[in-house]
Amino acid sequence: MNAPAPARPGLARLNLGRDPLRVLVSSAPWRAAWYLGGYVFVTGWVLFSVAVTATVSAAGLAVTLAGIPLAIAAAAVVRWCAAVERARLRRVFTGPVPQPRYSATQGLGMVARARITWKDPALWRDRAYVTGLWIPLFILDTVVLTVWLTFLAGITLPIWYWAPRGTGIAGYSAPTPVHGVPIGYFPHGPHGPGGVGLFVDSLPRALLAAAGFLVLFLIFNYVLVLTARAHARAALSLLRAPADPLAQAKEVLAGPGPLGPLTRSQQ
Repeated sequence: MNAPAPARPGLARLNLGRDPLRVLVSSAPWRAAWYLGGYVFVTGWVLFSVAVTATVSAAGLAVTLAGIPLAIAAAAVVRWCAAVERARLRRVFTGPVPQPRYSATQGLGMVARARITWKDPALWRDRAYVTGLWIPLFILDTVVLTVWLTFLAGITLPIWYWAPRGTGIAGYSAPTPVHGVPIGYFPHGPHGPGGVGLFVDSLPRALLAAAGFLVLFLIFNYVLVLTARAHARAALSLLRAPADPLAQAKEVLAGPGPLGPLTRSQQ
């Protein structure tokens, strides 16, 4: 009997329904915010900096004998960075994340270990995610997370709309301080000419703005979760073991055939 195939990781933890209210009370948007926020504020730039520093340091000393052990150490650092991101993937995928098989270097000399390690496709896939995709993923995650947090903060306007005080509203240059939160452009103060938008300086206006932000927040939850799904799939495609294009054919060949064994008929 053939062994059961390993479970494939799925994104059921980031599922989206048609009802925005059910999406809000589900764990999907909050898991997505945690995943994107962790990358933006902690792991993304930290792992990028660590991996780039280790790689550049090893490359700078590659022409010396000291560069050989440093190259091996730099590869280990890149693998560690990738392992951190794989651990984060387990929080959004329901199944196990397949681990890549790195080239074996046990029992080899330092030069051979460094050469084989840096020719390993699995290591280059790790580098492609940790360093190569950092800029586009960081920009995408930052923009989406910032908009989502802005809408979330806008829902709470009735609580704190009265607190801001000053002259730093959009385009306002008069010396007289004003209270309130500008949502738009007010070059001559909240009641002056040329203002565009809503200036929240009273509870009714705060409630109106909060209602609008709530609608936008419910809709933007879909954008947030879809962004987290896209990020997670991009990470999985590079950090997992590459799929074997002949896996299905090998499974068919290893299994029992549709015909029984051929035997000679009895005379």
